[in-house]
Amino acid sequence: MTAATMTKEPPMVSERVKFINHAGKEILFLDFSGCTTNEVLATIEESKQVIRTRPEGSVLTLTDVTNARFNEDITERMKEFTAHNKPYVKAAAIIGISGIKKIIFEAVMMFSKRKIHIFESIHEAKEWLVINS
Repeated sequence: MTAATMTKEPPMVSERVKFINHAGKEILFLDFSGCTTNEVLATIEESKQVIRTRPEGSVLTLTDVTNARFNEDITERMKEFTAHNKPYVKAAAIIGISGIKKIIFEAVMMFSKRKIHIFESIHEAKEWLVINS
């Protein structure tokens, strides 16, 4: 038996895409913070692989885009990624939306027809996800 099994911690997929536990709920944390454009693309692909292994309507996601780099290609990939996840995600929260990212975020929301709630802190986002799961 491993330490993860003994403590019942959700499995870690990578540093950027991992399950965290908050108040007994499993949340998929997608960490785009500080990513270069290539790192954003790699994290999107990894996230898609993890999310599609879960039952539809079951995933709680918390995404951090603080200081991540975005361009037109990333915006298009984010639109596709967010639309791809729609059937699997029960509730979604995001932090790190400011400046030009607000415009990108609104475009992604319109394209994907998703409702992702913006929060100022990880703690606020986790609390909201637990309450709304």
